[in-house]
Formats: sequence, C-alpha cells, structure tokens
Amino acid sequence: MPEFLELANPNEALRTFLEAIHGSPRAERVRTEDTLDRVLLRDVVAPSPLPPFPRTTVDGYAVRASDTFGASPGMPGYLKVVGEILMGTVPELEVGEGQAVVIHTGGMLPSGADAVVMIEDTQAVDDTEIEVLKPVADGQNVLHEGEDVQPGDVVIQAGTRIRAQEIGGLLALGFGEVEVAEVPRVAILSTGDEVVPPSEEPAPGQVRDINSYTLSALVERAGGRPVRYGIIPDNAEALETIAKQAHSEHHMLLITAGSSVSERDITADVIAELGEPGILVHGIALRPGKPTILSLCDGVPVVGLPGNPVSALVVAGLFVLPAIRKLQGYRGPEWSPTISASLQTNVSSVAGREDWLPCRLIVTSDGLEAEPVFGRSNLIFTLVRADGLVRIPAASTGLDAGEEVEVRLF
Repeated sequence: MPEFLELANPNEALRTFLEAIHGSPRAERVRTEDTLDRVLLRDVVAPSPLPPFPRTTVDGYAVRASDTFGASPGMPGYLKVVGEILMGTVPELEVGEGQAVVIHTGGMLPSGADAVVMIEDTQAVDDTEIEVLKPVADGQNVLHEGEDVQPGDVVIQAGTRIRAQEIGGLLALGFGEVEVAEVPRVAILSTGDEVVPPSEEPAPGQVRDINSYTLSALVERAGGRPVRYGIIPDNAEALETIAKQAHSEHHMLLITAGSSVSERDITADVIAELGEPGILVHGIALRPGKPTILSLCDGVPVVGLPGNPVSALVVAGLFVLPAIRKLQGYRGPEWSPTISASLQTNVSSVAGREDWLPCRLIVTSDGLEAEPVFGRSNLIFTLVRADGLVRIPAASTGLDAGEEVEVRLF
C-alpha cells in the first residue's frame, strides 16, 4: 500500500465524502410516538387549521374589548356575568354589550367575544357582576383559528429529523403514523492480533476491544443500528472475507485499525477491492485521526478508522455521524451542540493541521472555563475526563489562555 503523502483538508474531506453518498432511503411507516430522532421522508401538509377554533390562553372572562376601554383600578368598568364556558364544549351563549362570560385556559371563545380579561385584572362585585381593572385590546389573550397552522400549509418538510416538538405537532394534526427513513444498519469490524473481547483478561501485549462498543453507541446516537462483527486478525484474507460479507449486508461499514502506513496495515487494500469508486480520501490533516480512510464502494460508505480509541471516536463524530444522517435523507445543517467557554491555559498546535483538543468544563465565579485534558490518542480516559472538544484551526499555531472558545459537547 503506498504511503499517503497529501493530507486532505477536513472540511473538504467531509464534503467529498458526503457528496459521493447518493440514493434514497427506504421508507417505513411508523407510529408517530415512535419516531423520535427518525428522519421524515414526505412533506407533512396540514389537513385542518390549528388551533381548530378560537380559544383563550388565560383564565378569566370572555368580553368585548370595547367594553373595557378606559378601565383602571381607580375607575373600573362594570360587566354583567352571564354564564360560564365548560371545557371541551361549544358555547351556546353569545356575549353582548356590557357582558362577560367565565372562561378557562384553552376554552373555546363564545360568539360576540373578541378578547379575554385575565382574572387577575378583575374583581368580583357579586355572583353576577365584575369590576374590570385593566383594559384589553381586540384579540388579546386569544388564539385565533388557524393562527398556528392553515390548511394546506407544509408544516414539516421531508428530510427533517423528528424531535419532541415535531411529534407534538404531528399528533395535534391527527397524524398517527408517518413515513420515515429506514434505520441504516452499520457494520463494525475491529481488527488486530493484539485485540481481545472486553470479557477476557488480556495477556501481556494484548488490549481489550473497546472501539466496537464505543462506535456502536455513537452509531445509535446518530439514528443507526450497529452490527458488531467481532475481532478480525491481522490477516488480509480474513479481513477481506468478513469485510465483503458486511459490505453486502449493511448500509455502511466501519473498520477500526489498520489504516496507518505499515506492513501489517491492510485496511486500505481491502477497501479498494469492495467496489467503485473506492477510496475517496486517505489521510486527513487532522489530529487525532490523520490516517482516516473515507470511501464509497458500490454505493456503500466505508470508513477506515484509526485503532486508537480517542482517534476513532473523534473521527467518527466528525465523519461517520454526518454520513449516517445523509443515509437517512437528512437535509438539515450539520451541527453539534456547543457551548462557549474561556480557555484556561495556553495551547500549542502545528500550523497546517486541524487539532481537536479534549476539554473539561469548569464553572467559576467569572463564568465557564475550558480546561484542556492532555493525553495520547490511545488513552480512552482522556475523553472520559472531558466534556467536549475544542477545535484549533489549521491556520493557527495555538490558542491563548483567556481566549473565548467553542466547546463541542459529547
């Protein structure tokens, strides 16, 4: 395998990788309450208005706004109470001039009323009359029919990742089921003669396999379904056999370790035999994660990840998660939750390489500080001790203490 001499810019590498992934995901019809974090495949068009009727947003009295003009604590307006609106019913009475009707939050506005006076802004004279201490304007404290959604509106677009609020909106419009993308199956292969299952006691020179499990968790968080194929020895024939099987059975393939340059690093050779166009990027100007391989083989994204646990997780967060979303037809912006903090110490870097630095967040009297967690890329507790990652741009030679940074949260 030839050594990679030209390292790709991380942003360009991601763009190249995502632009190569094509095809439409298969649709599944799923109960709306079970669609959290799934990706919608069809536009949702409102069949009816929302709210479906004019309703109050407060407890109080339904009134004609003009009857309250000029009211104040020193010179209140007087209105006759002519009834009460029961929740879940259609009002049969009409509010006339100088009249008020008791109404509760969410209740349907009766005919003749155009506003609601909050109960806090009234005072009872007796059972049939109130004093209004504050005027209301036409439409105040009222949600009008169709104020949120009009019939025929596209309320949720295809390609949207469904959150709690989308579930609420869909159910409010009566959509008990929707079409979402099939959950992509992601095969995970861990390689290395020195790697043993986590349940085994490692002999001298051996290490437990953790990448299969940390990557599985990351895949699940992105909406994929991880399928672990176990540990493959450093043998080209064995890796090729399992890789071809996994490639044919799943929507995406991850291979950890074996992407660096050495006699025993065979991942790139195996990936090159899985299909066209093959390897798109091998080597990224990134730390950790320089030897990463990004590929598309006969329509299936294949990623060669570094074997070091920190490198594997960082690279997966930057490249694998966006690819899983793309496989589901996600059309929104690529983002990760971030928080601003003040960098606690000076941090050096090498120009021409993008660094991702693990940091711990510390609350101080002056605000939030980011404390770097230094450690090598094969030490998983470097990330365990961290709350997120700080990006050091490729053009920079480091960051200064006190500098405001964005921490990408795990």
